[in-house]
Amino acid sequence: MIHLDELLPLLRQLHDRMRRRVLAAAASRTIEDLSRVVADEVGDVVFAIDRESEEEMVDFLSRKLASREPIVLVAEGLPGGKMVLPTSASEADCRWRIIVDPIDGTRCLMFQKRSGWILTGVAPNRGPETSLQDIELAVQTEIPILKQNLCDQMWAIRGRGAEAEQIDLATGKRSSLTLRPTHAETIRFGFASISRFFPGLRDELASIDDSVVTGVLGPREPDSTLTFEDQYPSTGGQIFGLASGADRFLADLRPLMRPLAAKRGEAMGHCCHPYDICTMLIAEELGVTITDPAGKPLDVRLDVETDVGWVGYANDAIRDQVESVLMVVLERRGLIQRNRE
Repeated sequence: MIHLDELLPLLRQLHDRMRRRVLAAAASRTIEDLSRVVADEVGDVVFAIDRESEEEMVDFLSRKLASREPIVLVAEGLPGGKMVLPTSASEADCRWRIIVDPIDGTRCLMFQKRSGWILTGVAPNRGPETSLQDIELAVQTEIPILKQNLCDQMWAIRGRGAEAEQIDLATGKRSSLTLRPTHAETIRFGFASISRFFPGLRDELASIDDSVVTGVLGPREPDSTLTFEDQYPSTGGQIFGLASGADRFLADLRPLMRPLAAKRGEAMGHCCHPYDICTMLIAEELGVTITDPAGKPLDVRLDVETDVGWVGYANDAIRDQVESVLMVVLERRGLIQRNRE
């Protein structure tokens, strides 16, 4: 039987191998080749660069883990989004359900604009009902752009806090990295963003963003700024931003846009999925609070289809400052309903 303390070094080794393979592909192939669409899966579009990471993932887990104990693997590039390893085993035989995003932030990485991330969450297998709140181990590894020689890796086991290392890719040296969410008690002059990465409904999301900031900080003075925003299309990157102190408040409310999209006769765009936020445990172990859009604990099944809306507060003071305003803004627009009992 493999325990969490044994799984952690195996998953860190897997992430290192996946990072190396993706970086090798990025160094030897053109942007046009890496950004070629190879599949349009249920969860997301799959690009050529994604296949590099996925192949390494399945091969390594088959040899190093499933040869000792069967597992359920959940990932967007797999047929149906899920497979049991070894293939001779049944899902009921598996103690662990492992959800992976081989590259989160693919679009940034394949165009060499910004880092992507490898994300993994491990939960005791409860079948299809296994959810985010069941995750007991999370590992997250940066895949940097080619001109960046440093990258970060962080991990957490539930109840034990979070740890991180910074890796010098030129020398292989690993150094301890201290992650610390901001201690600031206000979003003023900090980064606070509501996600609107892709075309469709961005006007509504931007309006919500402006209403929240104005509600929290008051009207903007002429020639002044209240907050800054960073539209980083990588949920893993956003989790790192909250965990490292770079971001103070982040919200991804795209699933709430479905009724408005229907009213306008528009198709819903791409949303966050469980594999995108499977490492939220790391930020939570550092004191970050992550909720659903109505302020409840975020909990969805570990699949590749569910659209996930979430809100992240770097600390309790930020939550106290922002949450009530956000809830009022969303309620007035008919986007959430809260039980006031």
